[in-house]
Amino acid sequence: MKYPVSLAAAMAAVVGFAPSAQAEILWQDVSLTYLNGSNYEVGDSDRQVLTFEHAAGHSWGDSFLFVDRLDSDDGFTETYAELSPRFSVMNFSDDSFFSGVYVATTWEIGDGFDNYLVGLGTDLRLPGFDYFQLNGYRRSNDFYESNYQLTAVWGLPLGGEFYYDGFMDWSSASTGHAAEMNFTSQLKYNLGPMLGYSNRFYVGFEYAHWNNKFGIDGIDERNLNLLLKVHF
Repeated sequence: MKYPVSLAAAMAAVVGFAPSAQAEILWQDVSLTYLNGSNYEVGDSDRQVLTFEHAAGHSWGDSFLFVDRLDSDDGFTETYAELSPRFSVMNFSDDSFFSGVYVATTWEIGDGFDNYLVGLGTDLRLPGFDYFQLNGYRRSNDFYESNYQLTAVWGLPLGGEFYYDGFMDWSSASTGHAAEMNFTSQLKYNLGPMLGYSNRFYVGFEYAHWNNKFGIDGIDERNLNLLLKVHF
């Protein structure tokens, strides 16, 4: 299995991408999430997932890393990660609907496979949203022919301590892969103030609405998970 080496490289990459790279970190966020659900498709339906996330804004653009550790009730375990740096190539004025243009990339790291995505991205300035990101990619895949992907990512305060965020991935069909749509979002409440914790401590739910999961035609997942998430 090659993912331990790949994950170590990804963790090193998110810190600086290269020892010689002198990039200023403008902001960063680190969190740990626990999920528990009973409606997973492909494999055991009952799983627990522990997710490490790191997001940052840099003088050169931004980056997002997550690492999932999945533990199924039948004893199967799996580690999966994605590293997604975006490199700024154009900035627009503060009153523009779009914030700028990025070269968007993603490295998907799994058990015995690596997929590479390259394309263009932008951020939309939408009223009420903390962020709304759009990216379009050309995918180079290990297990099926190359295809295309569109991704939206958002964060929306709902008032008080409630928050709604998530992503939607749509990927085109190719040989060995059905067109796929994964709409996953989280509705959560920050218990931090109630607990005297200075950062965010969320409790809530994650819901995955996934058509043709992993590109498998007819495998549709509708999966509600209990969520606990702490930011550091």
